[in-house]
Amino acid sequence: MITAWAGGLARHRTGRLLAALAGIALAVALIASLGSFLTASKATMTQRAVRSVAVDWQIEVQPGADPAATLSLVRKAPGIKTALPVGFAHSGAFVATVRGSTQTTGPGMVLGLPDGYQQAFPGEIRPLTGRTTGALLAQQTASNLHVAPGDTVGVRLPGTAVRQVRVDGVVDLPQADSLFQRVGAPSQTQPSAPPDNVVLLPSAVFDSLTAPAPATTQIHAARDAKLPSDPAAAFNSVTRAAHNLEARASGGVIVGDNLGAALDSARQDALYAQILFLFLGVPGAILAAALTSAVAAAGGERRRQEQGLLRLRGMRPRRIASLSGLEAALVAVTGGAAGLGIAALTGRVAFGSASFGTTAGAWILWYALAFVLGAAVASGAVLLPALRDLRTVTVADTRRQERRPGSVWWMRYGLDLVLLIGSWLIFRASSGNQYALVLAPEGVPSISVSYWAFLGPALLWIGAALLLWRLTLLALTYGRPVLTWLSRPLAANLAGTTAAVLSRRRRPLARSVVLLALAVSFAISTATFNSTYKQQAEVDARLTNGADVSVTEPPGARIPPSGADALKISGVRRVEPLQHRFAYVGSDLQDLYGVRPDSIASATSLQDAYFSGGGARTLMNRLAQRPDGLLVSAETVNDFQLSPGDTVNLRIQDARTKALRTVPFHYVGVAKEFPTAPKDSFFVANASYVAKATGSDAVGAFLLDTGGTHQKQVAARLRHRLGTGATVTDLTQTRGTVGTSLTSVDLAGLTRIELAFAVLLAAGAGGLVLALGLAERRRTFAIATVLGAGPRQLRGMVLTEAILLTVGGLAGGALIGWALSEMLVKVLTGVFDPPPASLAVPGGYLTLTACAATAAVLTAALNGVRRAAGRPAVEELRDL
Repeated sequence: MITAWAGGLARHRTGRLLAALAGIALAVALIASLGSFLTASKATMTQRAVRSVAVDWQIEVQPGADPAATLSLVRKAPGIKTALPVGFAHSGAFVATVRGSTQTTGPGMVLGLPDGYQQAFPGEIRPLTGRTTGALLAQQTASNLHVAPGDTVGVRLPGTAVRQVRVDGVVDLPQADSLFQRVGAPSQTQPSAPPDNVVLLPSAVFDSLTAPAPATTQIHAARDAKLPSDPAAAFNSVTRAAHNLEARASGGVIVGDNLGAALDSARQDALYAQILFLFLGVPGAILAAALTSAVAAAGGERRRQEQGLLRLRGMRPRRIASLSGLEAALVAVTGGAAGLGIAALTGRVAFGSASFGTTAGAWILWYALAFVLGAAVASGAVLLPALRDLRTVTVADTRRQERRPGSVWWMRYGLDLVLLIGSWLIFRASSGNQYALVLAPEGVPSISVSYWAFLGPALLWIGAALLLWRLTLLALTYGRPVLTWLSRPLAANLAGTTAAVLSRRRRPLARSVVLLALAVSFAISTATFNSTYKQQAEVDARLTNGADVSVTEPPGARIPPSGADALKISGVRRVEPLQHRFAYVGSDLQDLYGVRPDSIASATSLQDAYFSGGGARTLMNRLAQRPDGLLVSAETVNDFQLSPGDTVNLRIQDARTKALRTVPFHYVGVAKEFPTAPKDSFFVANASYVAKATGSDAVGAFLLDTGGTHQKQVAARLRHRLGTGATVTDLTQTRGTVGTSLTSVDLAGLTRIELAFAVLLAAGAGGLVLALGLAERRRTFAIATVLGAGPRQLRGMVLTEAILLTVGGLAGGALIGWALSEMLVKVLTGVFDPPPASLAVPGGYLTLTACAATAAVLTAALNGVRRAAGRPAVEELRDL
């Protein structure tokens, strides 16, 4: 009996089975793909955080502790691969005489490095010119002293005479911020910038120079302990190990945990990746489950008739339930296996690995979880309705061709409006000031996510779907005259009959419209979020670099604006000078940028979102019209309670006397962001006014516009031309350094996964459900044919329904998708840096989605008409 029933399902219910299998396969594939991707992404974030650190631990030996004993203790600590002692001493100044000109710097640092340091910590020092061993000068120091390898530099240490050192090479210190940190000090008390003047000496030379001068010993350590793949777990592991070492040293050391700091940042990004999975992946899986339920519901009437026939012939309800369970198991196992195959193929195509780059254990876990969820969906969509019908539907009920539908309970209570109001209230609360979706206190092991913020988008999605369901039912119930008028061009004299059929089938049609709308809204919200994310990542890179290519002059250099002429090489369309000074407002030292308001926008991107109190063009015009105009950061406006037009007195160093002088400015607007500027406090003023007030028109950086192409090639040619005298950065280089670890994962692959599934869901929601609905209405078409309806009229009836489904689903989906995109971007503001001024809408992809859904619906409609007209009506009625 079981085998015969399974064979009958395969032969006579092929379409319904395949449709249910497709729904289960989509749900399983989406969960398995995104889950594996999430796990792999977290592992990628951990690996990137580890690679970004040159020295894992900087262990400062405290006064009174024995450096040699401490070094031995560190080397014996679990997980330590390499540990080397490094000396630190403060220098009063560096002096050099080159070609009869003597240059003297301000205070600096002298480091003593042991043999093998660069091999043990290759990311800490980057050679530029000369030898890689011996006495090495930082690039900035060499520029300040105008020296090169082979020259002699005097080192002035406290309590000693000037000691001469021959320069062997010039190097760059890529991680100077962490190298010169105050070990153990809170982040807010750390130096705002590393020292400009640094000399690196071999340990023997350092010891001889600093013998009478005070010096500090740090032990730089590299760890080889295996870390968990999750950044949060890795952070906890590294932090506990650092605390353990401090405890074993009994107060003799303080650990500067650079690795823990990197993982601390990565764990917040990992939580945002988890949030993206919930926001963008779970709705797709729910939609696939809803599609499966709709497919099963399309054959509900036939299933009830089959159950009634079996019961009439004496089969016991338990036996009938087992046959329904067989169908559910067939759908679950076959659909789940197909879904896992699709997930593996997706991983292979998009990421080069069926496991998405994650470990075998995590891959198997996610695949098993996805399969179990697919089985649960199959049971809920196929088995549970059959069991419910066995309990509530009698044999007599199954003989009725039309059952009077009961009232919808949620419409009576206005659940849709309640959900929408709740969504709005939660959105207002979760997008207010001082709200943080992810709370990760720096250095604190615990980390939390405000998951209740998910209720805003979730309630909007559900409430909008129910509201669309209500409106569709109302339109089909009370809009028969309008339906008749709309049907007439296609159905001719059967327009009234078509309107009556649509009104009678309002519930299945409303369900199809809502399902299509939800699929379209999922595609719109996913695509819009991904495009906006990509847009803001590019904006962040441009803000940091300033332009396509930036040439930053060393501090103290006197390069005039005419220096731009030397940078106009092939591939450069425009060069714009940008002054960079420092100014005191009260006791607060801030960056001051001097710009040419009339031309700054020609070389860099100025968005209206960067400013407050006017758009970019408006505020640049204000600066141009008022030479002493000043754009102030929002933080400074709040701290000093400024109002437009107020006088702001800044103390700026005079280039002629080197003394601070007070320069009056007038506050004309707020700059929230500006190219190359820090994120907190800065000023933007007229370059001509700053040059006149300080006696110098020296440029801090040149912004080069290459038209968005060949940035890397142009930067390489400029580096070759300028040597070590200036720092050249390009946009492609900055993209890889400013992005968070969340942007380091393959979001392009994630986008392809989500958008491909979204198109399939939209096409399935529109065409699949309609096709099955038409297949279950063969009796209606046969009766219409017997009564004289021709193929053209049947086609008109079906196309009218298809058009209503398509228009209603696409229009409703567009509105829901737009509202959902706005809410998602607002709630997930922490993912964007800076927050977007407007959404980025991928028109091409959305057009493809609409075309795919429309084509699927029309194909299903025309195929249904062809099958209805391809068999004599009398034979069809006899079979039914």
